[in-house]
Amino acid sequence: MPARIRAWILGAPRNLLDPRIHQHLALVAFFAWVGLGSDGLSSSCYGPEEAFLQLGAHRHLAIYLTVAMVATVFLISASYSHIIELFPSGGGGYLVATKLLGPTAGVVSGGALVVDYILTISISVASGGDAIFSFLPAALMPWKLTAELGVVGALVLLNLRGVKESILVLTPIFLAFIVSHAALIGYGLAIHGAQLAPLGPDTARETRTAVQSLGVFGVVVIFLRAFSLGGGTFTGIEAVSNGVGILREPRVETGKRTMLYMATSLAFTAAGILVCYLLSQAQHEEGRTLNATLWTQLAGGWHVGPVPIGAAIVAFTLISEGALLFVAAQTGFIDGPRTLAAMAVDAWVPKRFSHLSERLVTQNGILGMGIAAGLVLYYTKGAVGLLVVMYSINVFLTFTLSQLGMARHWLQVRRDGTPWKRRFTLALTGTAITAGILVVTTIIKLQEGGWVTLLATGAFIGSCFVVRAHYRRVNRMTALLDETLMDLPLRAGAAPPRDPTSATAIVLVEAFDGLGVHTLLSVQRLMPGRYRNVVFCSVGLVDSAQFKGAEAIHGLEASVQRNLDRFVELARGLGLYAEQRYSVGTDVVEELEKMTVQLVREFREAVVFAGQLVFERENLFTRSLHHETAFAIQRRLQFNGIQTVILPIRVWDRPAA
Repeated sequence: MPARIRAWILGAPRNLLDPRIHQHLALVAFFAWVGLGSDGLSSSCYGPEEAFLQLGAHRHLAIYLTVAMVATVFLISASYSHIIELFPSGGGGYLVATKLLGPTAGVVSGGALVVDYILTISISVASGGDAIFSFLPAALMPWKLTAELGVVGALVLLNLRGVKESILVLTPIFLAFIVSHAALIGYGLAIHGAQLAPLGPDTARETRTAVQSLGVFGVVVIFLRAFSLGGGTFTGIEAVSNGVGILREPRVETGKRTMLYMATSLAFTAAGILVCYLLSQAQHEEGRTLNATLWTQLAGGWHVGPVPIGAAIVAFTLISEGALLFVAAQTGFIDGPRTLAAMAVDAWVPKRFSHLSERLVTQNGILGMGIAAGLVLYYTKGAVGLLVVMYSINVFLTFTLSQLGMARHWLQVRRDGTPWKRRFTLALTGTAITAGILVVTTIIKLQEGGWVTLLATGAFIGSCFVVRAHYRRVNRMTALLDETLMDLPLRAGAAPPRDPTSATAIVLVEAFDGLGVHTLLSVQRLMPGRYRNVVFCSVGLVDSAQFKGAEAIHGLEASVQRNLDRFVELARGLGLYAEQRYSVGTDVVEELEKMTVQLVREFREAVVFAGQLVFERENLFTRSLHHETAFAIQRRLQFNGIQTVILPIRVWDRPAA
């Protein structure tokens, strides 16, 4: 993409060394509520409806359902507030399970989260499409899937510009939803005020009748089915703990405040909608959401004098509802790439998922989430009913593992004088509730299409183990190389003086390890005595693990310089003149190109050398897991008239005898 068009669409590159950059990109509690809380709040658009419809003729159970939902929202939120305290750098379900239950539980939780965030994007966009197309002419319905795919593409572009920029654009939609829904729920409760007082006694009487007819077990089964299948209401609560890393300092306080905003708004909206369903006797209408029916009953007949405004208000509410569902997809684009980045740092997925773009976003993760969500939408044709079945299994797996890990943690620290009893009880109760929902939801939804989610999650987790096994094998090979080459006998004596007219080897290296030493020695072995000058070049790659603010960047600079100084010392011990150059950035190839072009101007006879892992059986899998930086820089420098030699470092499928 031409640079100007790219800058216009995605924005200009950010300055990594700006000491205020992290503070500038971080979110205050309100904007975090918009960006990370919209997923939880938007679940009130389909979770309560799914639960209410499952009650069938036993609508009186909606009051118990309301109490259970509100209690569960605050229970899970309180548990995740403790996770924020314990893990202030973020990481959410993946990091919690990894640290507290072990790597296997961590990759299961992380894999479930990634698939869940893909489905978050899909179901949010599909539900938004349903809400908006529910009041558009039926002739436009064939365009719904196309419009939804277009929304996914637009969200990808917004997030490639930056998290904060995307949230600022979407904030008016969030506020429109809050205002319209709070007003209509309040109005719905007010006009049925006379029915609120006898609601308790009437519910108790109808429950006794149902127990006499169905038995206690039958009523409990109906309630648990509705509660479990309405579990989508609780999805998104974990988003804040996953995204703590993008919050404004002090992160823990900002995260807990954001969690409170989200829990309160979700509890009020979900409970209010459920009670309004009951009081208004809302009935399902084909082609319309239950919310559309409810809002039409409440406000459809409003007039201001002779002017009918009800239809416009209902349309505005449904548009804000549909648009908020689009905003809720933002959670998948924020937390999905962050989970992938954390897993990439631990070598469960290709390491490129931890890389940052020039806009300091995890570009590969955003693109991956967008493509996967688009494929899911295409596969399901945007059918919300099917997506709901696929959706709410994984999130409860992550909930259960996270809270189980926290319960284990509180037990382990009980002898340290840390207050633990209340927190342990909270985590254990949360584990029991979310595990129960997980079991019931999985059993009920398995044959309805839930098996697709389990299959996709299992395949993703299996691929994670394959990827990690590959990285470990390569690490074992490089460790053997380190043992062989890191303790070379060096001769004493002064190195020759700098001579820019002599042949110069520009050696591209990463860390001070056997790979870099192998590249240097290969130059000397292939062309002995040819190169008297050596310039070592390296780039400190700023990825999601390093980008924690200006101090972390300076620390990375110091680490790169120390590594290069060791290379210089080694080369001088081999009787060569040596110096080093370095930079930090998010694009290794671009930074190396700048350095080498400048060095060729200083040294007349310069040739660039780069080491590259070469696998015995090269394929798409191995290429996806490794940078292939050497080939990329070779292509770039060819068009600058600079010779580049790639020195292969062999990786055998089996250890050589």
